[in-house]
Parts: sequence; C-alpha cells; structure tokens
Amino acid sequence: MIGPTRAVRVMVATKPVDFRKGAEGLAALVRETMKADPFDGALYVFRAKRADRIKLVYWDGTGVCLFAKRLEDGEFRWPKIEDGTMRLSATQFSALLEGLDWRRVQCAKETPAPALSG
Repeated sequence: MIGPTRAVRVMVATKPVDFRKGAEGLAALVRETMKADPFDGALYVFRAKRADRIKLVYWDGTGVCLFAKRLEDGEFRWPKIEDGTMRLSATQFSALLEGLDWRRVQCAKETPAPALSG
C-alpha cells in the first residue's frame, strides 16, 4: 500500500481520462494537461469515466510507477468533473484510496514536541 507522508504532494486530475493509458501515457498527461513534471516526486491521481476505478502515476527515484485500483463495491468520491487539478493532503488521499469520502477528513495539526530539559 502506498502511504505518502505529509511532505508528498498529491495532485488529482478532476476530469476522467482514457483508462487504456499506461504509465507513459499518464505521465504525458501530467505534462500536457496538468502542466507539471511527472518526475518531481508528486503522486498524480486519475479517474476513469466509471467512478470505481483509479490510477496513480509517480516517480519513485528509479522509474515511473503505475498503481491501479478498482473497488469491488461502491465508488470513489471524486471532485466535480471539470478541467483542472486539485491538491489533496496525504490524509485525504488515504481516505480516497479506501473509497471513503475524503471531503469529510480533517487533517490534524502538528504540534511542536515539548522541549526536553535536563
């Protein structure tokens, strides 16, 4: 399972794409439609016309990776279909991958660790 840290950017294409595309085709969409660099370490998330399918493309430092998931029951919760992209937090992304409503997830704010006195 992919478990991004808070530092990982998660970018979602809000418009469905042709799901016959593989890693290279989706990386090209990142460049052309999202105006981003598919090799920058971010996770790029794509949806099919059917809301039960998701694909991710990302660079792991050694190559382009492709992750695909189809829910057996239910649908992924997607933002409104329109041209463009949106960013999700790591917590929202985890909820999206589980088929949960990521819009209801609130990220906990980090509190600084208390100073140790000695």
